[in-house]
Amino acid sequence: MTFEIQKNQFIKDGKPIKLISGAVHYFRNMRGTWDDIFEKMVACGCNCVETYCAWNLHEKIKDEFRFDGNLNIREFLRTAAKHGLMAIVRPGPYICSEWEFGGLPWWLQNEEEMEIRCFNPKYIEYFDRYLDHLFAEIRPELCTNGGNVIMAQCENEYGSYGDDKKYLNYLRDGYRARGIDVPLFTSDGGECGMVLDGTIDGCLSTLNFGSKVEENFRFHDEIYPDVPKMCMEMWDGWFDAWGDEYHHTTSVEDYTKTVRDMLKRGSLNMYMFIGGTNFGFMNGANHYETFTPDVTSYDYDAILTECGDITPKYLALREIFAQYAEKPLPEIPKNREKKAYGRFELTESAGLLENLEKMSKAIHTEVPKCMEAYGFGFGYISYRTTLNRDYDDAVISFESIGDRAQIYINDTCAGTVYINASLECKFSAKKGDTLTVLCENMGRTNYGSKMMRKKGIAGRCLIDGKIHFGWDVTPLPMENLDAISFEKKITDAKAAFYHGKFSVDVVADTFLKLDGFSKGFVEINGFNIGRFWEIGPQKTLYVPSSLLKPGENDIMVFESDGRRGEPTVEFVDKPDLGKTK
Repeated sequence: MTFEIQKNQFIKDGKPIKLISGAVHYFRNMRGTWDDIFEKMVACGCNCVETYCAWNLHEKIKDEFRFDGNLNIREFLRTAAKHGLMAIVRPGPYICSEWEFGGLPWWLQNEEEMEIRCFNPKYIEYFDRYLDHLFAEIRPELCTNGGNVIMAQCENEYGSYGDDKKYLNYLRDGYRARGIDVPLFTSDGGECGMVLDGTIDGCLSTLNFGSKVEENFRFHDEIYPDVPKMCMEMWDGWFDAWGDEYHHTTSVEDYTKTVRDMLKRGSLNMYMFIGGTNFGFMNGANHYETFTPDVTSYDYDAILTECGDITPKYLALREIFAQYAEKPLPEIPKNREKKAYGRFELTESAGLLENLEKMSKAIHTEVPKCMEAYGFGFGYISYRTTLNRDYDDAVISFESIGDRAQIYINDTCAGTVYINASLECKFSAKKGDTLTVLCENMGRTNYGSKMMRKKGIAGRCLIDGKIHFGWDVTPLPMENLDAISFEKKITDAKAAFYHGKFSVDVVADTFLKLDGFSKGFVEINGFNIGRFWEIGPQKTLYVPSSLLKPGENDIMVFESDGRRGEPTVEFVDKPDLGKTK
């Protein structure tokens, strides 16, 4: 296959082609679902798939690179090719995508003199090394090497962030030097400043938007009149943040109108074709006036649901895309099976505070430092100290908190501080009492100027306006929980782990309800399926069938805020992502 750009057209094998693409993130969808997703893409009329690449999963631990399992991007691309789909790859290094830290690895924050997304020597050193490893996986799949990858993106929406052209040019040249010889592109919003700051010579300029095609291309047409017009992210929905009143949706009528308008202009990539899931602690956050961490589901009101089901939007788009197909579209594949396994009781529990010493070795420090300073990036962190005098209505205050913390006197919670609310908490205590600050990292900012904000206690922590010295800090990445001592009874502790078993006859996708719990995360057979929070809008967690096994399965729930009811969970066959407008 050959693919090139000639003036205002994409040319495949010597003939003009209109790209009808959809976004599918390999790292947000279980490997066993890729075939099903691609079959549904082809049946919808797509001829291409697009994906970001997640640096912070491929190099989650500094100097350790992974491309196995759900991270096997080479296999993802080959699977797409097997179904006749071309592919567009967007390596980053930054991807936004409502993903933790915009796809950047957290450990970049530990480097002195680090400035991300610019011509900074330390940043360049690390993303150069990442691209060396990533492109070793992607290069064999380029169409110039017999594969299906037709285009690659340099950076992402840079015109919304900065204006360092030296950095962008260095990225472009680095792609070429590593043998990425397919057409390169940038993608930005349609505003004048975004296009001017985010584009460079040698990269096709594409746009990202969800409506108003002509308005978005007005400025673009003036400065790039003779290039193919492509919407690289045609937003078909939106993401949800914890505390949102509604699950965001976009009407079928509005979206199909935008698609028709864009197809008159050129090519498109639907963002998202399937959103997938922010498993584990990998959700991102936006931070403008307030900090808004995203929910676990990345359903996005996309063309396929989070679990891959056909939607009315899919059916409407299929009718449109069929008009551009060279041959009749195949039948629509059936939705994957869903099962309601019922309600199960969690029979064992363990208080968090009483298990701290078993979970991780404490680090003594004179004053609290941020999470990153202790060498880890996700989960929770405990700061403990012994008070050396009595306190009556004292105030503990924080210069900054990342992102939410509970203040304990011995085993009693005195209050909660949150980055969006007060950073002070009153308490009373006696000499010799233990004061614990339990902090949660709720997801790093993925967009804008506040991306480098640290987690845990960042900056000074004061008691009645004075520095208190002498703390024991316990990292709680929540990655290996085997050391927890569970008892066959239900604890009264506010922050606690709950464990149980549940039975499965036939393995299928399912959805987990946690009506008796308030806030935390869940592991199924040792896999972290994500966070929950009673404030919604998301009310169920997606459990892919690949995480289950016939017979007995294991479930562990961590509750940080205290149960609302009995320690039971229920597996249902329908998702609940919250009410819609």
